[in-house]
Amino acid sequence: MFALRAVVILICATLLSVPHASADEPYYKGKRLSLIINFAAGGPTDIEGRLLAKHLVKHIDGHPGIIVQNMDGAGGMIGAGYLGEVAPKDGTVLGYFTGSAWRYANNPERFRVDFRSYEFVAYQPGTSVAYMRTDVPPGIKEATDIAKTTGVVAGGLGAENSKDLLLRLGLDMLGVPYKYVTSYRGSQAARLALQQNEINMYAESPPSYRAVVEPSLVRSGMAIGIWYDANPGAEVGHPSQQVQGLPLLSFTELYGKIKGAMPSGPFWEAYRTVLAINSTMQRQIVLPPGAPPAAVTTLRAAVQRLNDDKEHSEEAMRTIGFVPEWVAGPDTNAEVRRAITISPEMRAFIADYVRRGAR
Repeated sequence: MFALRAVVILICATLLSVPHASADEPYYKGKRLSLIINFAAGGPTDIEGRLLAKHLVKHIDGHPGIIVQNMDGAGGMIGAGYLGEVAPKDGTVLGYFTGSAWRYANNPERFRVDFRSYEFVAYQPGTSVAYMRTDVPPGIKEATDIAKTTGVVAGGLGAENSKDLLLRLGLDMLGVPYKYVTSYRGSQAARLALQQNEINMYAESPPSYRAVVEPSLVRSGMAIGIWYDANPGAEVGHPSQQVQGLPLLSFTELYGKIKGAMPSGPFWEAYRTVLAINSTMQRQIVLPPGAPPAAVTTLRAAVQRLNDDKEHSEEAMRTIGFVPEWVAGPDTNAEVRRAITISPEMRAFIADYVRRGAR
């Protein structure tokens, strides 16, 4: 008994003598973080993702090294699938995704790992800007001239891509006849196709519209902005703030000028459904399912600090024309998981609409 008690005392003394520094060290100290971007290099998602990586690392406790990897394809599904199915679950691989929330809401069966089980670090609102060549017959001098056009060829990234859906739904509501050409690998490829007149209408996010389309295509007279996607009655903080200073009408404003009324009907309900998800959480910062709580908490705190980073804000204004505002907090998982669920009836309507666009 005395020997046993001596052993117990010795073990306790040994445990008490072990330094606690390792338990108190930041989770990411000595680690390297990989940021997976689910669209091709040079596009708006890539530009924003690299800007985030550059400045976020300053705010991550432990200051890990960070590398960026583009994993594009299948409208962003390759990168999203890799994160959930293959990537390490230790918090060292992080996703910077565009459109994944909508793709899940529209067709959850495409995700072999339920997207709702991912760990959502933060999300960012967004919008898209539709523009077209000015030489579409009979010629486009102002946005409302779209109602008179013939021979519109709208290009896109995929039939179920949220930007493509909003573009097609807008044209259908306006009653504009068009042909739809899809499966461009990214905005750079689609923009080149527009310059070569393979397509004559496309939609991009505000950063690439400001940085590339407006200075090169619009100012040269080749193209004109037609509308941006925004919920009616958008207030401060809504993604419509991203297009401030640009001579653009929201879709509902354009519709009102052409039709003299607010949109209505099944296309409008589908448009509002897509927009409700896409505009609220167009971009997501995501960890794989089962990532350590310490990793999630650390990265959320870093994103919150990034929102107040003056250096990041100044560079964002120079490169993309607005300052991204991330939503990150203890309720982020619940908010995203609740938002990416739509009614079976609407899913069926949109699925049929997607099939018709894919033909």
